[in-house]
Amino acid sequence: MHNVLERLKSGRTWDFPGGVHPVDFKTISNTTVIKRPSLPECLYLTVKQHIGLEGQIIVAPGDKVLKGQALTKNSHPLSVPVHAPTSGEVVAIAPHVSAHPSGIAEATLQIKPDGEDKWIDLTPLTNYQSLPKPELIEAICSAGIAGMGGAGFPTHIKVGVQKEVEYLIINGVECEPYITSDDRLMREHAWQIRQGIDVLTHILNPKHIIIAIEDNKPKAIEAMQVACQENRKYLVCSVPTKYPAGGEKQLIQMLLNKEVPSGGLPIDIGVLTHNVGTCYAIADAVFSGKPLIERVITLTGKALSKPGNVWALLGTPMSHLLDFAEYDVKKQKRGQRLIMGGPMMGFSLRSDHVPVVKVSNCLLVPTDSEIPLTEAEQACIRCGACADACPAGLLPQQLYWHSKAKELDKAQDYNLFDCIECGACAYVCPSQIPLVQYYRQAKATIREDEKEQIKAAKAKERFEARQARLEREKEAREEKHRLAAEARKKRAEATPVKDTADQIDDSVSESDPKAKVAAALARAKAKKLQSAPSNTESTEQPEKAQKSAAVQAAIARAKAKKEQQAQQTAEAKEETPSQKSAAVRAAIARAKAKKEAAQQNLEKPTAESNEPQDTSSQELEVSEMTAEEKKKARVAAAVAKATAKKEAERQEKERSDNSVAGEQAHNEPAQEVEASEMSAEEKKKARVAAAVAKAKAKKEAEQQEKESTDNSVSDEQSQSAPTQEVEVSEMTAEEKKKARVAAAVAKAKAKKQAERQAAQQNDIDNPEDKELTE
Repeated sequence: MHNVLERLKSGRTWDFPGGVHPVDFKTISNTTVIKRPSLPECLYLTVKQHIGLEGQIIVAPGDKVLKGQALTKNSHPLSVPVHAPTSGEVVAIAPHVSAHPSGIAEATLQIKPDGEDKWIDLTPLTNYQSLPKPELIEAICSAGIAGMGGAGFPTHIKVGVQKEVEYLIINGVECEPYITSDDRLMREHAWQIRQGIDVLTHILNPKHIIIAIEDNKPKAIEAMQVACQENRKYLVCSVPTKYPAGGEKQLIQMLLNKEVPSGGLPIDIGVLTHNVGTCYAIADAVFSGKPLIERVITLTGKALSKPGNVWALLGTPMSHLLDFAEYDVKKQKRGQRLIMGGPMMGFSLRSDHVPVVKVSNCLLVPTDSEIPLTEAEQACIRCGACADACPAGLLPQQLYWHSKAKELDKAQDYNLFDCIECGACAYVCPSQIPLVQYYRQAKATIREDEKEQIKAAKAKERFEARQARLEREKEAREEKHRLAAEARKKRAEATPVKDTADQIDDSVSESDPKAKVAAALARAKAKKLQSAPSNTESTEQPEKAQKSAAVQAAIARAKAKKEQQAQQTAEAKEETPSQKSAAVRAAIARAKAKKEAAQQNLEKPTAESNEPQDTSSQELEVSEMTAEEKKKARVAAAVAKATAKKEAERQEKERSDNSVAGEQAHNEPAQEVEASEMSAEEKKKARVAAAVAKAKAKKEAEQQEKESTDNSVSDEQSQSAPTQEVEVSEMTAEEKKKARVAAAVAKAKAKKQAERQAAQQNDIDNPEDKELTE
């Protein structure tokens, strides 16, 4: 380290390979002070003026802006804002030709100056040494400062490094011919440049600070030595004039004899470099609070009558600067030829409307003889001169072949991106091959391919993430369905099957009135127990006990039904032929009496319908009848029901639900229990079933009347019973129940008519024998 400093203090440096010594032509523009041209009619501020990403526009057409006002804001760490160079109005935000070799149109803010040049409120940081470093870095970023030496890398990124900085090199070499902007800046503003170095030293805390200036700028070296003499850490040294000594890697190699590794950065070896113009902008931002809105640009070339250096506002069109330098069109007989930058690394402009940007340091306007137009490209003769001139130690010939053949992978194998595009190879090429242009195109193609690969990788990542999300959702749905199925299965297993008592009730024959009555009483009792308010013990009674009670009730009903069937079977076996004959005769007599009574009722329908029922007589008769007589009476009632169908249909419309329920209550206790359990809908269904049963009985009776004779009455009656049984068997349990109710009502009416007929035949001693004879 000490040997390096001692060597530099003694005026000795190291050298880098290659390089050329072109004529510098610097005296054309460095003899006059920096001037300030007038305001242009319109400023064209390109949104992206640096390496990185463009900021987000925060103004709109029609907005009034002040000088120094931010027009964009940072949207990414690699972006810096753009500020209004003067006060005025934003007239448009549209694409405009840019400072690019292709002249591609980029997003541009167009500001029309109002001539007032009114500043915003500035906030200088004079006590910067007491401020934390992140706040200073943020101030540099907010000022929109990017590398002023030509690279345009955001300055706040370079000063925000976390690695230790051993050497801070301030680059004032300015090695390219014609350009003198840094030379004039160091001569006139050396003190402010040193202030910028102080700020960088405070932020980076380097061990050594070296200010390098090319030895063809003696006045600039003297000015910087005077400005930095108060600080012994600042070493101002001159370097030999050799192109491209101003290159970052080449300058480090000359001063420190260190080489930046391929694909690496100077910070990797503990070195950081900044341009003198960048130091001036940092001092302006910290001590004055001004953002970067202007820069020194060299106007040179023999086609200009007044060449020199000017303070050009960012966004100033080149045509305005040409007018200020008195561009002589006659000196360019082959047409206007403008070069942004120097003759080695600059590029031709496609229009004089290209605006000044942050990295613009020179506008070269040569005559036809000063820089002759490039002749037609010829074939490479493999002389090797390009390899000897390359300061990066590359093989330009191989890079040229692979770049021209679009063999980009092979070009990268020869370290294409280590090329600094200095143009030394093209300068010495005898075949006039624009080697740098091939390298730039190859680099641009590779960068675009890398961007596409990054996009494809991100798209693949999003696709895979989407597929994973869909798979997770599918698994979640399947799991949800599985849990739902298990829950349904558990509910099905927990739900009790049909009550055993109800199953036994279904098995009980609907034709047994006693069993039905017992079942109805059991249901009514169970329902009463359920509806009654339960005490603490009953609420805690387990469900199994309730089911047991229902089962016992059903078993009792089944036993009663079985006993009833056994009794009926025994009575049927004990029945004699004479009893059957007597029963038949009695039934026929009651049927004829019913028919005569029906004819009388036709004459007096109103009186008959309103006549009260002799319930007491019916109950007395039923109580005096034996089981056998009851059975025969039911048979007779079925026959009578058919003959009384017409009258029943007329009376059915006039009956109400209450009168039917009253008749059922007088004739059978079971009817009261069943009717109490029936809803309005069930009652309606019962009436419909009764009407159906009556219609079927009427049809059967009419057939019997046509075919019957006095001798075959008993046979016809015996046939009617099986028919009814078949029809009944085809009916459902509910229809059977309703049919029995209707039959009971018809029986009551038949009994009433039979009693009236008996009263009219008091004079006849043996009515049954007489009817049988007839």
